[in-house]
Amino acid sequence: MSKIQRALIFGSNGQDGFYLNLLLSNLGIEVINVSRTNAAICGSVSDYHFVQKLIKENIPDYIFHFAARSSTKHEFLFENHETIATGTINILESIKLFSPLTRVFISGSAMQFKNKNLPIDEATEFEASSPYSIARIHSVYAARYYIKAFRLKVYVGYFFNHDSPLRTEQHVNQKIVRAVQRIASGSTEKLILGDIEVQKEFNYAGDVVDAVWELVNQDMISEAVIGSGKAYTIKDWLELCFSLKKLQWQNYVVLQNHYIPEYRILLSNPGVIKGIGWEPKINFYQLANMMMNE
Repeated sequence: MSKIQRALIFGSNGQDGFYLNLLLSNLGIEVINVSRTNAAICGSVSDYHFVQKLIKENIPDYIFHFAARSSTKHEFLFENHETIATGTINILESIKLFSPLTRVFISGSAMQFKNKNLPIDEATEFEASSPYSIARIHSVYAARYYIKAFRLKVYVGYFFNHDSPLRTEQHVNQKIVRAVQRIASGSTEKLILGDIEVQKEFNYAGDVVDAVWELVNQDMISEAVIGSGKAYTIKDWLELCFSLKKLQWQNYVVLQNHYIPEYRILLSNPGVIKGIGWEPKINFYQLANMMMNE
């Protein structure tokens, strides 16, 4: 009888953790969910002794580090540093000592690159533009160090925007979806938005974790941007969501003209991840239908 494989997911409560759980469970892999709250195991990836004990006791085949505060705001400086950067080092040092065959995935972000309004790939230089990006950049250099110095199997996937029905309303795509649903049900509210000409990707979280799985199960590359390489404006999303309820968005939206966005366009060049066999399955229109009908 073959050994049942085991995976640890740090930060399992978010949408990525949810979809990865589904994927791994369908493959017959035992999943150990770790989060600071409401998980099978509660604890912080920033606590080295907690992480070391967990890895030493379980000797996982895979570790996925999804834990983070998904915000670039300065107020989360210390939380993101502890969770992302220190958490990465805690995981890598623990597998070096106790489980050197473990394959580790570290989440990266499109927001840690210098954005010149051109497609971003693995060769694009980093830019420390926020406390969040600083922590992400730190974690990548830690991963590179452990790969080179100790030959560990560590992978970094740079996530571009991805959504699902599990997104919270702090993300503009879900903010729009929920407002349209309420308005279609009779709400008289106005949806307040900033610059709707901003362009970004609209990927599906389930597709993104499929890419993560492809990445950690090969030995050719250790880093890959994960995105569709297709950008749409927030206005495109707005129009589509309202049209699905047969409504005209102009009647329900108030634009804040003074709003200054973090970027004009945020777009990936996903040639590397597609080169190892990954393709997204859900497109822009299918994602809108999925989220609107949830």
